[in-house]
Amino acid sequence: MNAVQELYRRQAKALIPKFARRNMEAFYCDTAQEAKDLVLSMIPDGSVVTSGGSVTLEQTGIFQALQSEKYTYVARSFSDDPKEVQACYARQVQADYFLLSTNAFTADGELVNIDGSSNRMAMLLHGPRNVIVVAGMNKLAMTREDALRRVHNMAAPPNAARLHKKTPCAVNGFCGDCLSAETICCQEVITRYSRIPGRIRIVLVGENLGF
Repeated sequence: MNAVQELYRRQAKALIPKFARRNMEAFYCDTAQEAKDLVLSMIPDGSVVTSGGSVTLEQTGIFQALQSEKYTYVARSFSDDPKEVQACYARQVQADYFLLSTNAFTADGELVNIDGSSNRMAMLLHGPRNVIVVAGMNKLAMTREDALRRVHNMAAPPNAARLHKKTPCAVNGFCGDCLSAETICCQEVITRYSRIPGRIRIVLVGENLGF
C-alpha cells in the first residue's frame, strides 16, 4: 500500500462517524472492484433500480452491472415527449434503489452537489427508498466553501465538455459563473442530514474516480 492509499484509509476512518451523526451510513473500500462488489451485495436480486448520470458508476462497472437480468433497471428518458419523460420520472421515483455519485463531500460529512436538470438531486432528496452514493476519495473537501469551489472548477468543466454543452467552462476550462441556457449549475444542494435512518448509504473508494 502506498502513502496515498494509507492516507485515504485514515481519512475514511475519520469520515465514517461524521456521516453517521448525520444519519448516513458510510463504508470504505480500497479499490473500485471492492466497491462494486459491496454495492451489488446491498441490492437484492429482483430490485427495481435506477441511477443518475455518473462517470464514477461507469468507471467502477456498477452502472453496467445494474443493467443485468438480476434487476429491473429504469433508464432516464431523453424523449422529446414531455408525457413520456414524466412517466419515466414517476417510475424512477418509485424505484427500490437509486445510485449516484456526489460532486464533493466535506470533512464534516456533508454531501455537496450541483445539478443541471436536477433529476439526480430530486432522487437523492426524496423518492426511492434506498440511495447509494459511490465516491472516490479525490472528492473530499475540507469545508462547504471548498467543496463548492471544487465542483465549479474541477467537476463542472469536464462534465460540461463531456455533455457537449456550450458553456464558458466547456470552452476554456474555467468556471465563468454563467447564466447560460445550457449551464449544468442550476441547483446547489447540500445534504447535511438524512431524516430517514439507513436511507442514504455512502461507499467511499480509495481511488481517484469521476470528476
